[in-house]
This record gives sequence, structure tokens and C-alpha cells, in this order.
Amino acid sequence: MAITYFFYDLETSGLNPRDDRIMQFAGIRTDEQFNQIGEPYNILVALNDDTLPSPDALMVTGITPQQTVADGYSEAEFARIFVEEICTPDTLILGFNSIRFDDEFIRALLWRNFYDPYEWSYKDGRSRWDMLDVVRLTRALRPEGIKWPTVDGVPVNKLELLAKENGLEHEKAHDALSDVEALIAVTQLIATAQPQLFSYLFKLRDKKAVKELVQPNVPFVYASGRYASEFNKTTVAMAIAEAEYGNMFVYDLRHDPSEWIGKSEQELEAIMNTPYAQRDDAYKALPVKKIQFNRAPAVAPLGVLEQADGWSKLALTLEEVQANRRTVLENPEFAQKVTSVLSKKPDFPPLPDAEGNLYDGFVRDMDKMRAETVRNATASDMKNFTMPKFEDERLRDIFPRYKARNYPQFLLPEEREQYEAYRSARIERRTPEFMNRLQAAAVRTDLSDHQVYVLEELKLWYESIAPE
Repeated sequence: MAITYFFYDLETSGLNPRDDRIMQFAGIRTDEQFNQIGEPYNILVALNDDTLPSPDALMVTGITPQQTVADGYSEAEFARIFVEEICTPDTLILGFNSIRFDDEFIRALLWRNFYDPYEWSYKDGRSRWDMLDVVRLTRALRPEGIKWPTVDGVPVNKLELLAKENGLEHEKAHDALSDVEALIAVTQLIATAQPQLFSYLFKLRDKKAVKELVQPNVPFVYASGRYASEFNKTTVAMAIAEAEYGNMFVYDLRHDPSEWIGKSEQELEAIMNTPYAQRDDAYKALPVKKIQFNRAPAVAPLGVLEQADGWSKLALTLEEVQANRRTVLENPEFAQKVTSVLSKKPDFPPLPDAEGNLYDGFVRDMDKMRAETVRNATASDMKNFTMPKFEDERLRDIFPRYKARNYPQFLLPEEREQYEAYRSARIERRTPEFMNRLQAAAVRTDLSDHQVYVLEELKLWYESIAPE
């Protein structure tokens, strides 16, 4: 069957996918020629009384919690729309920095509402793609036919600037639907200006195709946000060791490995763990990162640099790459040390509740069936509905919250007590940072009238949900 594209964007209450919430969802479906199919989606999602949004985020989006409550769908209602109407078979779901950001918010929301957090992106012919890395690699290798924005002489790939530079309509940046319209226009621009590269990267959204290209000890072209802007976020890299879940650690062959090879594992770990606040101009980052095959990375074989003056565009030479590759291969202990350092789990405190722990393990089949009975229960069903006997403790913790958010009138006394304890702890945990950012925003002198209004609404929101 022919696939359809579904372009989407979110506006959220903050930057943490497992702790913050979706406030606006917008999307447009098109065919493969970018012709719109059906009406756009532009949905507000009601913020629950357990969430303090980031004042900084709302200063950008202009959306208030009260607006989402008045005009929005509940999370459970939105989850059903997303799964049943949007993620139809053979849909390619696209965004801009979506795989690292928006998709994570979608997963967390589905998890809280008893849906599988993964199937929407791969089952029944569905797939996902992220246009940010496509933009990066196009700019680095095949920039012809597109105008590329800079800020203070530094190359930038912001969606709103790309749209403006190329005369594409983009009425309101950081409004989800306007951003989707700009994303479609930018995607179509790349597909028209550089059809061969676009078609090639389209095929590489499949992790199997990426794995075939990224082979151990074989150099390849790689665009990533981790690489320097001065080289358009693109370099020649080489896989040097296996990482967890079948991924690979790759070395940036732009850099001479000699200064790293002699360092001990402890020295490498100290460099990796240097706080960002302490990384001054003298700091040199370890030129190794993990490539994740299921994130549609923008990669290409080395041969593409033989065309269109590719080596010059990356400010590299084949001789430099070959010399650095030899040094890495002649010192296999370096890859072993890097693997040991990068494979260590960061010593973060555990997340405070089950809703953030969706990656702690897969749900078993029996619990999937029990979860289905929960999400399919209607209001009349819920009146006498008792929690299924979940084996997964996380699902047992989530159930009273799901019920409180969607059917509060049917909460049992013990469920109400559980939810209020969770809600109070969550708000109290977030209150200090919320107040600090609220005060910082209040003293700004550049706020618009609407931003002042948003701040007032935030104060009222806090007063309305703060635990007694």
C-alpha cells in the first residue's frame, strides 16, 4: 500500500518528556507528493491538577493551563485519537527534532494511559522520520538550491529561520500547527532541490538499512547535533565498538586519536563527566558518541564526498581520515576503554514514580490484555470497575491516577488517598523551581501583554492546585 506522511509538532509544559506534559498537538496528513489529505489536527490537551508547567516554556508558547482545561481533550481522549485516527497503517510519522523530543512525549503519554508506548511507530507498516538531521546533512553535502540561515555568522537550522530565508509561509513560530505547515514546506523544498539525497535518506529511516551501512571500522559520513556548527554538524565517523541494544560507538575521524589513546579509563571518564558549567574554551570533548540505529540517523557512504566537492565542504581530506583510522585500529585498547566508560549507567537518582519509568522493562502479554480492558472502559463501566490484577507494579501505581484524571467521581477512598499523596508530592517537588522561574519572568521588561497575562494565569493555576 502507498504510505501517507503525517507531519506533527507539540507544544509542551516543559522539556522533560517523562515529567512534563503535552499541551498542544498539531498535525497534517499528506500523500507522498505533499498534497494535504483531510483536515489538519489542532488539539489542546488538558493539563491535569498534578502539573506545574515551566513559566519559561509558556512564555514561548503563550498557552495557559486554564485554556487547555477549558478547550482541550483529556489525555485519555487524545491518546485514543492519536492511536486510532493518526497512527493508521502505513503512516510515516515525521517531525523536526521529533525522535529525540516529541516522540518521547508521545510515548510517555501513551504509557500513562495504558497504551503500548512503542507500537505506534513501527507496527502495521508504520515508521518515523526526523527532518532535522536530514536538513543537517543536506546543508553539509548538497546545499545547492536552498537558502541557508546564519545567526551572527554561525550556521543555524531552526525551522522558523529556514522557512523565512526561503520565503515559505510561517505565520507564528512555536505554534504547533504553524510549525507543521512550515515543516511540510521545508521538507518539500529539500525533496525538490535535492531529490536524490532525499530519496536516499528516506530509505535509511529503516534501522536495518542503517546497520548495513554502519559497519565496524568502515568510515561513513554522519550528521549529528553533537558535531560542530562550523562544519555544518557533519563529519566522517567510524564504528569502533558495540553498544547496548545492538547500537554502536563511533569515533569522529576529524580528530587525531593520538591525544586520547594514551589516557587511562579514569581520565576518559573524568573528561566525559565534566559538568557543562566547567567546560571552558580549553575543554576538549571526547570525540566518541553512540549511534542509535532506530533513530533514523542521517548517514551516507564515504563515496558521496567524491561528488560535488564533498571533502572540501566538510573541511576534511581522505588522507586525514585514513591516517586517523589507522591510529584507532592500531590501538584496540582505546576502543575497549571507551566502551567501558560509555557503557556505565549515569548515577542519577531514581525517578519518583512509575509514570516516568516506562523504560524499566517491557510489559508482558497478560498485562497488555489487562491494560486494554482499562483503556476500553467507559464512564459507566468505570463506576464498578476494579483494578485488574497487574503483574507489573508500575501499572498498579498508574491505575488510580488514570482513574482520578478521567473518572474522579468513581474514585474509591483508598484510590483518592493514593492520588492525593502522589499529586501533593509531585507539586511540592516542582514548586521551588516553578517559583524561581516565575519570579525571574516577572521582572523582565520585554514581556508582551499576552505574556504578562500568561504569568497571571500561572499564579492562579498554582493557587488552584497547590496542596492544602
